[in-house]
Amino acid sequence: MSLRAYDMGRRAKVPFEPVRPGHAGMYVCGMTVQDKPHVGHMRYAVSGDAMRRVLEWKGYQVTYVTNFTDIDDRIIARGSEEGIPFQQVSQRNIDAFLRYSKLLNIKPATHYPRATEHVPEILELIQLLIQKGYAYASGGDVYFEVRKYPRYGELSGQNVDEMRTGVRIEVGESKRDPLDFTLWKGAKPGEPSWPSPWGPGRPGWHIECSAMAMKYLGETFDFHGGGQDLLFPHHENEKAQSEAATGKTFARHWVENGLVNLEGEKMSKSTKHFFSIEDVAARVEPEVIRFYLQSTHYRSPIEWNETRLKEAGVAYARLREALAKAGVGETEPAGAGAAGSGPGAPKANRGASSLASEIAELASQFDEAVEDDFNTAKAQGHLFEMAKAINRIADSADAPAAERAALPAAGQTLRQLGLVVGLFWGDASPEEEVPEEVQALVRARDESRMQKKWKRADELRDEILALGYVLEDSKGGTRARRKA
Repeated sequence: MSLRAYDMGRRAKVPFEPVRPGHAGMYVCGMTVQDKPHVGHMRYAVSGDAMRRVLEWKGYQVTYVTNFTDIDDRIIARGSEEGIPFQQVSQRNIDAFLRYSKLLNIKPATHYPRATEHVPEILELIQLLIQKGYAYASGGDVYFEVRKYPRYGELSGQNVDEMRTGVRIEVGESKRDPLDFTLWKGAKPGEPSWPSPWGPGRPGWHIECSAMAMKYLGETFDFHGGGQDLLFPHHENEKAQSEAATGKTFARHWVENGLVNLEGEKMSKSTKHFFSIEDVAARVEPEVIRFYLQSTHYRSPIEWNETRLKEAGVAYARLREALAKAGVGETEPAGAGAAGSGPGAPKANRGASSLASEIAELASQFDEAVEDDFNTAKAQGHLFEMAKAINRIADSADAPAAERAALPAAGQTLRQLGLVVGLFWGDASPEEEVPEEVQALVRARDESRMQKKWKRADELRDEILALGYVLEDSKGGTRARRKA
């Protein structure tokens, strides 16, 4: 089976045929940084990271781009409320997103473009759209003329004439049609602005992603991700303006992820209906958060439920227990073991033990799952079947010597395939209960280190040592354990 990936535009899973052989280009719409990141933001980040990891495991070189919208009305308003520059609001929330991405073992993007750093590219794209007759300037603003682009509505499955019902021109807008959307927004007095041929202003929301995606990935690239709430109007508008400008397909696969719901409604900053990742990570282990967020197929919604989250923690502990019984640590080199020698799943050797054969078959099923539209939920199910097989042999006093001898390789395969979907980056040993006082000091030390406050970080480390705990730094963050 070859890799098949969904495309929202075609409403189907289709074979992945890269734009450039051996390479995959991926753009994921990132957060608008007016507030701290919540769990919903981390789902798009985890979903995109899992896709990237699978592609890399399959041997593709991945250019991964995820942006920050660092200027909009809400960011400006927040800065005004707090009496600080809008840049300060943006930067602190970008820092928070990157900090918690690291905590959830999300690989750093190849590029993290920001709207404010790409104004020249945005202006150039707007001018091209005007030259081609798809955009017009009016009253200091510039708009994309939706009806000039005949395929508008194709991505979201909507009819342009039906869209117009209920749409109106807001006060202060000078559109030709209510459906037209903003490419350049003229500045109001006192607002941040950049010079342009149409007067001072700033980019519209949609145009920034087109300009930045094409700068780093080219006019046509492979995957475009982001939350399903962005499908319309954001992704529809991106597609329309990009393809109108270039005459080429913008993204071959639109792979929007399902939303995180809280009591049946999507998490949202604007409605204050969310859990911040900061609050959740303070009480739930990062590996369990990631495991839970990808325990449902990326295109399906997931309910943020405290009971299910606790169940996920218990389930994840079973995977770790199997690794420990097989004598495999999570922190061993990533290249070790049966699955570390190249793309694809390990194969059973002729004459192998029944455990080895079972693990090889499950590894093949894991491979099929991730090749079937990055199905991490199904893939994680196969990891549990591997753990069950390992535990069956490890717990049996009558297991033949050949079966016991197969345990380390089985554990290595379990670990390596977990790494494919971003799991097992911490310590495989069972968790000891660490007092909240110590955990709070560990979090404060991590914050100090992120802010390069080294003296304060050292002071906090000494306080932790005085309480009888030592620190272990890893990619997933810092863990405390009692001194031996």
